[in-house]
Amino acid sequence: MAQRITIDPITRIEGHLRVDIEVDGGKVTKAWSSGQMYRGIENILKGRDPRDAWMFVQRICGVCTTVHGLASVRAVEDALQLPIPLNAQLVRNMVQAIHCLQDHIVHFYTLSALDWVDVVSALDADPVKTAALAETLSNWPGNSAKRFSAVKDKLKGLVASGQLGPFANAYWGHPAMKLPPEANLMAVSHYLEALDYQRKATQALGIIGGKNPHVQNLCVGGIANNLNQDNETGLTMERLYFIKQLIEEVRDFIKMVYQSDVAAIGALYKEWIPYGAGVTNYMAAPDMFTDVEGTKGDLPGGTIFNADLSTVKPFTTISDSYFKENVEESIARAWYDGDWSKNPFEEDTDPKYTDFQDEGRYSWMKAPRFQGKPMQVGPLAQVLVGYAQGHELTVKAANDFLGRLNSVAGTNLGPEILHGTIGRHAGRAIRAGMMADLALKHWDLLVNNLATGDYEIFNQPVFPKGEQRGVGIHEAPRGILSHWIIIQDGKIKNYQAVVPSTWNAGPRDGQGQPGPYEASLVGNPIAEPEKPLEVLRTVHSFDPCIACAVHMLDPEGKEVIKVKAL
Repeated sequence: MAQRITIDPITRIEGHLRVDIEVDGGKVTKAWSSGQMYRGIENILKGRDPRDAWMFVQRICGVCTTVHGLASVRAVEDALQLPIPLNAQLVRNMVQAIHCLQDHIVHFYTLSALDWVDVVSALDADPVKTAALAETLSNWPGNSAKRFSAVKDKLKGLVASGQLGPFANAYWGHPAMKLPPEANLMAVSHYLEALDYQRKATQALGIIGGKNPHVQNLCVGGIANNLNQDNETGLTMERLYFIKQLIEEVRDFIKMVYQSDVAAIGALYKEWIPYGAGVTNYMAAPDMFTDVEGTKGDLPGGTIFNADLSTVKPFTTISDSYFKENVEESIARAWYDGDWSKNPFEEDTDPKYTDFQDEGRYSWMKAPRFQGKPMQVGPLAQVLVGYAQGHELTVKAANDFLGRLNSVAGTNLGPEILHGTIGRHAGRAIRAGMMADLALKHWDLLVNNLATGDYEIFNQPVFPKGEQRGVGIHEAPRGILSHWIIIQDGKIKNYQAVVPSTWNAGPRDGQGQPGPYEASLVGNPIAEPEKPLEVLRTVHSFDPCIACAVHMLDPEGKEVIKVKAL
């Protein structure tokens, strides 16, 4: 007989996500993904000046601290057909890349690693053997027996105190935990180091963005950074070189530690490689543009269908009609008024709550579709789209990572192993290394352009009478993000944000097609229904950020945590 399990909220993520599953025969047979807050930002923006929108939409989330601002200014610029100066493009690219470095590190270590790492088991580890294990993965200076011994002592003190701090809420001793004690101790040590390296990325982002979270250096038409090298209040060479130093330090951590840890977990949990694929239609945005028109980018975008890399079709520009004309959102299973599927330009956002209905409406998230199909978005999608197009940086980064994983696992596996839970972690680790390289490349491009005497940062926007429509697309850390704006006589007439976690976490549509979260959980093993660790593994592999999908709800009287097995 099937058991019903409700996990509310899914923990160690940003936002409020409820997941319901049915388990039969030790496997998930059905799943529902439900956003539990209403996002009303679209209605707040109506009637406002389009130049102000980016400041409002950044507050959709405190984790995605740059992405909504970038997508918003691009949407207005697309509506006005307004190019931006090259300096502005390159500074924006650095903002994007640095944010990704911080975000990807936090995702793996803070939000996901504890699904695979049994921290308490690390107390049984031998620090000398741990160092020997770590040395087989990389020559990271922190991989010493002395450090591992110190971390073990620190962990012992936490356990003895009964207050595990950041390690408190996890399923220690769960039968699905398979790492040997030495691997667990290594991971705990790297977890603690990751806190410092994500801080370095945050520091770099605060310098270039003026503030973090929620950067202050954007504007419609360019950026607000002062690039005059004779003005000490601006982004001087001294500050630029400090940013470069921080990026280089973070890059080394990503390539020597983060990627090695993901490869090790993938190899040691290789029985998990087949699980969690779900929707194998993929979509990514082109980004990191090197020209003012947004036609030449260092990150590839496009679509893949049915896990077949030969079906890849690229998005070629920042304003690609193939993307714009094929996106719709369905509210058939969401708590909104109506039963439509529309292009975002034609949408409204009118809430109409009922209750949680298995066969009816059960989420505040809409269900985005591309050509009528659900799409998985995120770092894995971008890696696969780039790999399929023969994108040089992507192919090299992916092959290098797969070589490392195969070396640890003793296998000879190719990109076909990436469709699943482990593959999403691999895709994110691969992309983190790419973004570190691109951050430094675009630093060089910016400095070289400044050396020519070009300090231009802004093109003045002009709002004509009548209606203009624009879409701002951006490859955020969690996948393709798009903001859709209709401007009427210089004011916002309609505004919609179609965000990565809505693509992935959205509910079924009017055709009954499940979203990527829901599809990915079906077939997953469940060892102990009362401790559904395996559900967390697969959902966390997407890096959910639910405030980006839903926002603004009076929480009075709502339960904070509910985990039950029926």
